[in-house]
Amino acid sequence: MTRLMPKPENHAAAPQDRTALIVGGGVIGTTTALALQRAGWAVTLVEAEETPRAASWGNAGHIATEQAEPIASPAMVRGFARRLFFRGGALALPPREIATWLPFALRLLGAARADRYRRAHGALAALLAQAMPAWRRHVAALGAPELLREDGHVVLWETPESAARGLAGWQAADTGTARFRALTEAELQDWRTRVHAPLAGGIRFEGSGQIADPTQLAEAALARFLADGGTRIVGRVAAVGDGEARLEDGRRLSAAQIVVTAGVASAVLLRPFGLKAPIIAERGYHLQTGPAVDWPADLPPVVFEDRSMIVTRFAGGLRAASIVEFARAQAKPDPAKWNRLRRHIAALGLPIGEDAKPWMGARPTLPDYLPAIGRAPGTTGVSYAFGHNHLGLTLAPITGELVAAMLDGKASPVPLEPFGLARFG
Repeated sequence: MTRLMPKPENHAAAPQDRTALIVGGGVIGTTTALALQRAGWAVTLVEAEETPRAASWGNAGHIATEQAEPIASPAMVRGFARRLFFRGGALALPPREIATWLPFALRLLGAARADRYRRAHGALAALLAQAMPAWRRHVAALGAPELLREDGHVVLWETPESAARGLAGWQAADTGTARFRALTEAELQDWRTRVHAPLAGGIRFEGSGQIADPTQLAEAALARFLADGGTRIVGRVAAVGDGEARLEDGRRLSAAQIVVTAGVASAVLLRPFGLKAPIIAERGYHLQTGPAVDWPADLPPVVFEDRSMIVTRFAGGLRAASIVEFARAQAKPDPAKWNRLRRHIAALGLPIGEDAKPWMGARPTLPDYLPAIGRAPGTTGVSYAFGHNHLGLTLAPITGELVAAMLDGKASPVPLEPFGLARFG
């Protein structure tokens, strides 16, 4: 057995009972590892792949503080049909994956009931209110404040009808700590010079933001983690016990605390503790150019709402992202999803050519669209943080802070009970 002890040169003062093992190196796992380090824990991070491909690093880079309403809502149920992929929307339910998505969809419908939705809404709004302050603290601790851009984002509509409908929808929505205003005619005209499609209206959000570049974020976080004495192990965890994890290659690792942050794979790891996590791989697709692209670096993320697509300028290039596909995480990507993105890109005249690199990743999503954060019952050394759906990047730093407070027995800035897996029975 490999005992996860602190490195003498960096953690000589950390007692053995302040060792932590993080299972999963996506953005949730990485930020949790860093938060625990800052709280004085000796931390080992187990990552399944040498070069991570998790949804954490393939998303739109958007800090979505405006999404204070869970997607599992009465409004979602009413608009379900028009969002389907075969009708031009972004929601894909592959027939071959019906055994995976049908049970999940039924649970989602139950979570969208008015009473359950109200409770979930309150819990998510409270969590999101802490998101941007936590991000500021996180990038400051990384020594890289430039990675966080608080320039808001833009939403555009292409027809008068969709503009009126979209504006009314946002006016009726709870946007949390974010606020928006209508684009001025000059601002709208500026966007018209950048896209080929006609634009009928748009809004500009304030209080949201973006990451300057996901790759740079991953590199900075790992560099800080290692510099501060962290240990990184590449390997797949096959099983978790109270204070111990077994890797598929037979290695056994132990620590006073184990935190499962393995995304979709977390459900299987937590099952032996009697926890149910009805999670699904909500797969997203993107296309991205290289850094030499004719798109101003200072433009904020822009949502083409009629097309359910978001376009973000990163240091590493221009990325167009879309699609909500419910399927198994290991199912083969569907080229039709990238082809849909290419058609939207061509219709808008975006500078994303045929050489753009395709990507697909699985967002870990629970039916009520709340994350899972809590302790495994009957244990003293197992906890979890996963299932952040579209909000993994947005909620990563505050999740790390919540886990650190939980393991240290400190008061939580938001109630954790709504996020416990006990809600699923």
